[in-house]
Amino acid sequence: MREITYAEAIREALRQEMKLDDKVFIFGEDVGAFGGCFGVTGSLYDEFGPDRVMDTPISEAAILGTALGAALMGMRPVPEIMFVDFMTVCMDYLTNQAPKTRYMCGGQVQKLPMVVRAPSGGWIRAAGQHSQSLEGWFTQVPGLKVVMPATPHDAKGLLTASLRDNNPVLFIEHKVLYGVAGPVPEEEYVIPLGQAEVKKQGTDVTLISYSFMLNKALSVAEQLTGQGISAEVVDLRTLSPLDHDTIAQSVQKTHKAVVVQEAVEMGGVAAQVVKSLMDSSFDYLDAPIKTVAAANTVIPFSPPLEDAMLPSEEKIVAAVKEIAG
Repeated sequence: MREITYAEAIREALRQEMKLDDKVFIFGEDVGAFGGCFGVTGSLYDEFGPDRVMDTPISEAAILGTALGAALMGMRPVPEIMFVDFMTVCMDYLTNQAPKTRYMCGGQVQKLPMVVRAPSGGWIRAAGQHSQSLEGWFTQVPGLKVVMPATPHDAKGLLTASLRDNNPVLFIEHKVLYGVAGPVPEEEYVIPLGQAEVKKQGTDVTLISYSFMLNKALSVAEQLTGQGISAEVVDLRTLSPLDHDTIAQSVQKTHKAVVVQEAVEMGGVAAQVVKSLMDSSFDYLDAPIKTVAAANTVIPFSPPLEDAMLPSEEKIVAAVKEIAG
């Protein structure tokens, strides 16, 4: 199987669906001839033309307002918000309008397909307004699906599923992953939304994570193997809806869990995972569930300070050893 990057896998899914369905179109700031701020849309502008790959003004509210209107009219819009931090400028459309329309129109709106793409996360030295991990906000919105793939393979399959879904989907891509390569089939395939995956089998502790932190969890699992600790690694992949069954089955096998997220701990996905495990697996636990997250502070521009406040492999190892016994 050939290897392509995470960015190429996303572009391949977009190209595939645009060829299959002429209702799919892309728009956002610099997604056209420039190819996107991180190069993800690449040559799609040359391939499909300005009617289906459109540059927009710098107005996130206009971008998502257009997406909502287009979806209501039967199109399948794929708007891009350049950084997930900028969702604050268009929150009304994403959280108060699109997810609720089907519920508030007396059956007149049967579907509202729109996939909002946005890069997230730190590690690129972009400071406090371009580096946040805000996914926890959006998991609190009924009617909105939230997806965060960790590998090129999952990025293509999950984006294909998102583009075919008839509900609003927020598809969050980690900036650091764009250049990471991995095996991806050339043919089309779908990874259903709402299904986590065990990326590595283990018996002593479960590491639960998603997006870029999944890579760190896998690295830690390999380190722990050399120290006599067998770690299972679960990739959430979809944050809403959350796959409660897969994480419960893993923790009921290993009896210990560490949940890792890049976002600050307060109100995050990790807290919801812990709550789910307390409901389903409390009697199976041999130790308290630990969480590893970013420090509760604004992301600094200074590289050493950013490294200190974000989760590290060393912090994950320390959490595991604290409960390993």
